[in-house]
Amino acid sequence: MAAAVAAERGLAMATCTAPVNIAVIKYWGKRDTDLILPINSSLSVTLHQDQLKTTTTAAASRDFTEDRLWLNGKEADVGHPRVQACLREVRRLARKRRGGGEDTAALSLSYKIHIASENNFPTAAGLASSAAGYACLVSALARLYGLEEELSEVARRGSGSACRSMFGGFVQWQRGERPDGTDSLALQVAPETHWPELHVLVLVVSGEKKPVASTVGMQTSVETSPLLKHRAEVVVPERLAQMVRHIRDRDFEGFGQLAMRDSNQFHATCLDTFPPIFYLTDLSHHIIALAHRYNAHHGHTKVAYTFDAGPNAVIFALADTVAEFVEVVRRSFPPATNGDQFVRGLPVGSAALSQELVAAVVTEPVPGAVQYILHTKPGPGPQLVDDPSQHLLGADGLPRSRA
Repeated sequence: MAAAVAAERGLAMATCTAPVNIAVIKYWGKRDTDLILPINSSLSVTLHQDQLKTTTTAAASRDFTEDRLWLNGKEADVGHPRVQACLREVRRLARKRRGGGEDTAALSLSYKIHIASENNFPTAAGLASSAAGYACLVSALARLYGLEEELSEVARRGSGSACRSMFGGFVQWQRGERPDGTDSLALQVAPETHWPELHVLVLVVSGEKKPVASTVGMQTSVETSPLLKHRAEVVVPERLAQMVRHIRDRDFEGFGQLAMRDSNQFHATCLDTFPPIFYLTDLSHHIIALAHRYNAHHGHTKVAYTFDAGPNAVIFALADTVAEFVEVVRRSFPPATNGDQFVRGLPVGSAALSQELVAAVVTEPVPGAVQYILHTKPGPGPQLVDDPSQHLLGADGLPRSRA
């Protein structure tokens, strides 16, 4: 069923939310830049939308004179090639589904579209905002046109990693072999309920835009890094199989070690790119060293870091480790002013640290370096928002003013 149509006004509207995902086996490099086909498969964890999500409303009306797009309240370029690719693909699928004929009850494909999208987190700060954004766009458009089919291939045309945000839990993006990309799809490895003890801490050190956009960075890497070629062809296929096993077995030691190694190798390929790309900052390196000291003190892997194309750390830990490690971070990077706002998201209990732990792990503190910690967990894929009061567009098809 297509989105509710107010027939007398010829206006239809659908609103969806979609999640951020964090890759634990990284995607870096395309073999086809138009179709967004990767040089290797990847695997990610979908984060819970209670903490991180994009909300998108798509509306169509016979009264609209042009396609329009608003991002976080500001009008943006609806002619962006990737936005257009998603629009084109969804409309093509809708046309195909109708057998080329125009179903009188269905929404007219000739109507112009208005789209409004909002994130509840900083855009383009290495928090996979484009993945959530395009997954949400495709979900809302599909709902508008009454499409039910596999849509990760369409989301991939917007942003490669967006195909992984079309599912919850643990998700693999298959590289695929076909030149037309029809087998380059996302598949769920395990649902978000599979590993309830697994928690996620995002250490936000910067909400700034990154120095080199991923799209540009990864193609420079493909052209110049022999390490990246070796990674894609030799290292990743073996790691992917191992990672799927660790997730299925809920083996945190194996999962954590491999996530850290893969993050480090991804950033090594960025250094091997010419000229080199630096996504990690001195502070990122501090956090890496802290995680290793913490694990060494405990004698096994209790926390595991991964970094995407940006300086913010994503830390995986089991539920029984979260409170202690948050206290370690608080001591290592004492909050400047926002002591009460330092931990956001899911509640975190208090923990007392032993003197031995503090002496071994908390070396020179760097005050104010971590802006805040976001505590979250794996979550579901895109959701339909049924409550009409949550639409980002009003009955006139323009953004509602957010009072």
